[in-house]
Amino acid sequence: MEKFLIRNQKPNQDSPYASTTDSSQPQTKLRRVEHSLEDLPGDPGLRRQISDYSPCQPANHSFPQTRINGKLRRFNTSWFVTYPSWLEYSVEKDATYCLYCYLFKPHNEEGGGDSFTTEGFRNWKRRDKLEIHVGGPRLAFRGHDESCEARNQSNFIELLRYLSNNSDDVKSVILKNAPENHKLTSPDIQKDIVRACAMEVSNAILEDLGDSCFALLVDESRDVSTKEQMAIVLRYINKRGRVVERFFGLIHITDTNGLTLLAAIEAILAKHGLSLSNLRGQGYDGATLVAVAKHHSQIELLFSIVSNISNIVGASAKCRDVLREKHATKILEALQLGEVTTGKGLNQELALKRPGDTRWSSHYHALANLTLMYSSIIEVLRIIETSAVAEKRGEALSLLVLMQTFEFVFCVHLMRDILGLTNELSQALQRRDQDIVNAMKLVQRSRRNAQEFTNLHHYRVDMFYTVIDMQLQELNNRFNEANTELLLCAACFNPNDGFLAFHTGKLNQLETYILDMRSDDEFLSVKGITGLAEKMVERKKDGIYPLVYRLLKLTLTSPIATASVESAFSAMNIVKSKLRNKMEDEWLNDCLLTYIESELFEQTDNDVIAERFQNMRTRRSQI
Repeated sequence: MEKFLIRNQKPNQDSPYASTTDSSQPQTKLRRVEHSLEDLPGDPGLRRQISDYSPCQPANHSFPQTRINGKLRRFNTSWFVTYPSWLEYSVEKDATYCLYCYLFKPHNEEGGGDSFTTEGFRNWKRRDKLEIHVGGPRLAFRGHDESCEARNQSNFIELLRYLSNNSDDVKSVILKNAPENHKLTSPDIQKDIVRACAMEVSNAILEDLGDSCFALLVDESRDVSTKEQMAIVLRYINKRGRVVERFFGLIHITDTNGLTLLAAIEAILAKHGLSLSNLRGQGYDGATLVAVAKHHSQIELLFSIVSNISNIVGASAKCRDVLREKHATKILEALQLGEVTTGKGLNQELALKRPGDTRWSSHYHALANLTLMYSSIIEVLRIIETSAVAEKRGEALSLLVLMQTFEFVFCVHLMRDILGLTNELSQALQRRDQDIVNAMKLVQRSRRNAQEFTNLHHYRVDMFYTVIDMQLQELNNRFNEANTELLLCAACFNPNDGFLAFHTGKLNQLETYILDMRSDDEFLSVKGITGLAEKMVERKKDGIYPLVYRLLKLTLTSPIATASVESAFSAMNIVKSKLRNKMEDEWLNDCLLTYIESELFEQTDNDVIAERFQNMRTRRSQI
């Protein structure tokens, strides 16, 4: 076993850890020192401490670029500052490693994989994977048994004990050594601590918002205990001209009608002193194109059958293995016959996908995979029909009959093609950083493609025309011509390509603004109206052209997608899991607020949180 480490300090030349590299090299550069197990002294008293070493972090290295999803990306040196104690970089492999995992992870342990040990991590697009690898403040607070006799009391108390074991000053005032037995470890105290943290995070969001206008992004979803939860996200332009979306709260609602949602929204805005007069837009992920299409009885039946197929065929690991084997065999036969071509990224392993409740793309991909694996699914259902239990045999036979009807095959191809037309729009609207001008252009193209689809196919089937009309009507209702034209006018502010989008018939009295922007080279290099708002604040132009900047703020504040709300629901499933399915609503909201807005939480001063906690109620002693 070899260790590749970097020394914090120059070792003694007489030590067995003396470097074997050339001493003429400059001492300011990081040097990799190689050690083998045979060179280590057998006596543990002569070994140097692991804390004397630090990870290999060549900050001055010229990191190469790698094309990931069509974009050139590379390692960011700022990650060395964020993770100074464990993150390593291999110049030879252009990959990152974890020093702690390399030193302490057993070789026969499968948990966590080998991304940060042997293979190296190089997906520079997914910086969040580094945070996930660390862990972060995402642990459950309380355990099943917090008594002194319990072997594993809770994460909260165990972390306190770990902190006390590494600090004598802390150990003298917490847990059993707390003055007057004031331990501050009860469940109510833990809730108050998190509540104080959540209140300070909310205050930081309100301070950043100020008196600016804002938009609301709202969506509903059920948690693990089948409670209907409504998440609210604020979208606004901060004082630096940047578009910001902040999670603002989670509210349990008993009904999803408009009056109930309105009352809940008004309550949370009034609670934090926000006025409805500053509200400039609302985004709701309610009736999607898929939901509209499901109003047709045949389409509703289609997705019900697709869900049943996923339940029957994907119910057991054995059935999934048989499905993969059948599909792989058919791919090999098609390759031999020349029916499909080979190439990078082609003929990948597929699996059945379940249509989601909130994403258009999940329905499209479910139907696309079903089409590609149709014959393999039929074979698996026939196997289940003959070898499974009686209940499964009946369901498999029913699905076999339905899947081989003309109506089912026609509906699958119809909805796959229709949803394929809007899939690009769906993916674009789910992006957090989507530009509103580009989004409106995608809407126009999707509407035009749907109309062309209708004109090119003259099927005399009422269902075909009905579904197409439903789709077009929903697109027209969500993005009518007046709103689309108004939002596209915002492109006139963009100084890119010498104000190519500027049209005097759309915006008047902006000649001075145009001349000023054209004379400043820094503005000509701006990409998009998002960068324009930031550059105007940076160059103090927001005060010179207040009306232009106000129009930019109104345009950028308009909600484009509800991706931030969907991310909040993903976090909700992490915080409130099957093992913690009895969390109270307020407790869940506080944990989510500090978890999702962890960046603001980490910037909050501990003394401010302690003061908030002290003033929440009468305490036995001062903190």
